[in-house]
Amino acid sequence: MVVHLPADLEHAVSGNGRDGARRSEDGESPGPMGRDAGRGSPAAARAPLAAARGPAAAHEERPGLADPHIHTLASDGVAGVEEILDYVERHTNLDVIGISDHERVDAGIAARELARSRGSRVEVVVGEEITTRGGHVLALFLQERVRPLQSLRATIAAVHEQGGLAIAAHPLAPYPICASGRAIRRLQADPDTRFHFDALEAFNPTSAGRTHHAKVVELADELGMAATGGSDGHLLEAIASGYTTFPGRTAEDFRRAILEHRTGWHGEFWTFGFQVQMYGRQLRKYSRDIRDDLRGVVRRTGTGRDLGYPGGRLRPPRFTGHAGTAGDGDGGGRPDGDEPELTEAEAAP
Repeated sequence: MVVHLPADLEHAVSGNGRDGARRSEDGESPGPMGRDAGRGSPAAARAPLAAARGPAAAHEERPGLADPHIHTLASDGVAGVEEILDYVERHTNLDVIGISDHERVDAGIAARELARSRGSRVEVVVGEEITTRGGHVLALFLQERVRPLQSLRATIAAVHEQGGLAIAAHPLAPYPICASGRAIRRLQADPDTRFHFDALEAFNPTSAGRTHHAKVVELADELGMAATGGSDGHLLEAIASGYTTFPGRTAEDFRRAILEHRTGWHGEFWTFGFQVQMYGRQLRKYSRDIRDDLRGVVRRTGTGRDLGYPGGRLRPPRFTGHAGTAGDGDGGGRPDGDEPELTEAEAAP
């Protein structure tokens, strides 16, 4: 288990509580790490609420917990938004999650509306993992999709223009999807704060995050930047394997903590075997996606691959607001004209 807390959160977390975003019915930690994973054991991820006496006591004994980096069926994840909400509510103590699919926000918008309509204890932040010419940007608190393949500078400005926050996702690793230290320093030195990253993703449990984790932590300290943790979860079992702590419990508290540099990062790195398992499940998903898109075109059903939310099989996709209209099966889910279609900015490119 790897943990970092800012000074003002240390008093709120002790023992297993500092690592407690994940829990399960039987007390064991669900998920990808296993007994030899990361730098800790399954027990390290048990819930801090277990010893609390009622909701009020639980609220006082721990900081807020957020996993802002989760993918769905709409991009390269293998779970839909209702599955994700159910999992987070039943198996974690997360207060805030970010649905941050690659190059799209439709599933994030659907998840936010579903969470509100079902009275979920979990708040959903609409995010997007944006591919730029200088690496991936994790954008949070978005209103609409940000166009990919721009420069880092232009992308960060576009995120800020709609009131969002821009975080460097799994930076420093020598891959095209990771922002370099040189680029980050240059942007943070710009006198115009519109082009500044708001935080660095200091903990990401994937291989891309693991290799340069220590250097990212050092860079965040050097530049005086906020540091966050996220799971980069593509499977349900990965959710909360990396997470952020912050003062408060709400999405607005989380946003404020990033801007005020009052976040802590936590998590356990994935095993090699878990990543292989993830890639295998993603490949099977891609095969189903191709099959379903071709079937929809050939049979002219007005449906396509599953985007992971009610109405996500319709073409064009439209969030129906309730389950059972998503077009499961060969020919169901044809648009009925009652629900608004997603705008071009909300849907995929």
